[in-house]
Amino acid sequence: MTRQIRTSPAACDQSLHQAYDTALLDLDGVVYAGGRAIGHAVESLAAARADGMHLAYVTNNALRTPEAVAEHLGELGIPTEAAEVITSAQAVARLIAEQVEPGAKVLVIGGEGLRVALRERGLLPVESADEEGLAAVVQGYGGPDLAWGRFAEAAYAINRGVPWYASNTDLTIPGTRGIAPGNGAAVEVVRIATGADPQVAGKPLPPMHRETVLRTGAKRPLVVGDRLDTDIEGAFNGEVDSLLVLTGVTDAEQLLRAEPRHRPTYVDRDLRGLLSGQPEVVPAAEGFGCGGWTAVALNSGELELREDDEADVEGGADDSGSGADRDPLDGLRALCAAAWTSAGEDVCTLDAAKALARLGL
Repeated sequence: MTRQIRTSPAACDQSLHQAYDTALLDLDGVVYAGGRAIGHAVESLAAARADGMHLAYVTNNALRTPEAVAEHLGELGIPTEAAEVITSAQAVARLIAEQVEPGAKVLVIGGEGLRVALRERGLLPVESADEEGLAAVVQGYGGPDLAWGRFAEAAYAINRGVPWYASNTDLTIPGTRGIAPGNGAAVEVVRIATGADPQVAGKPLPPMHRETVLRTGAKRPLVVGDRLDTDIEGAFNGEVDSLLVLTGVTDAEQLLRAEPRHRPTYVDRDLRGLLSGQPEVVPAAEGFGCGGWTAVALNSGELELREDDEADVEGGADDSGSGADRDPLDGLRALCAAAWTSAGEDVCTLDAAKALARLGL
């Protein structure tokens, strides 16, 4: 059966934390960046939990153990149990364990999170490509201090025919000083040296979604993330709803150009979006309206944004708000509908620079 193409952000009459039983939250760029809590994250998560929503932290970062992540979240003011943290290290360890013998030796290129996850699955982490009986190579984010020689160690084993696995292939990782290379960049180094391709477990691929469902038992989950190509695509692949927050690597222009599998169900500034409903984007006489804004795809190849008192709006477009009271995020939602509808199954190529400048985005 063909899946329906999303052409607009969805509406939700309830607060999201009441409409969904579990939030599957990415960490980097959503809850924290560079080890520091992102604005409004701590209080928003506390409020959602207090009102009955289950929280699970789902990260492609394989560096740290669930216990270390839970401890860090606690230090930020977010009380968390290790069982509430699901990592790509756990997902890739399960994937490997299903394909090798119990107790098999696995060469680790990465951090302690990988080693702990492998032991949990009854596998033996080792450090050298020269280990006799090596069954697999696993690569995960090792942090900025990971020695270059570790990539060479991986290449030696892979070039001898040892199967290669990667926790994830995120090319970048956000931090307090900006965007840094992620595990995907390191995977490319090894790929160039070997010509091989790894089996990948992390978001957006099915092994990570399976690991998350097995560990959380979520019945009506909401994926919350900042990346279109991992968090949102992972939700698409898992056929669950998603909330994109604009606190990480995805900006408004990238959102407008999202292909169908990268289009989130909802979009909001930050985790305060969990505590509110989502407004409806409705067809107008021209384009789409939301919160007093109307977005139109012009024949000239541009996306135009108007305030409703500038346009002849029909069809029930929301004309609430005026002037400075209008929320720029509603303008972005309207622009998403105009861009995605225009693009259909493709990527929107309309120029949105002027429209986004008007919103300050």
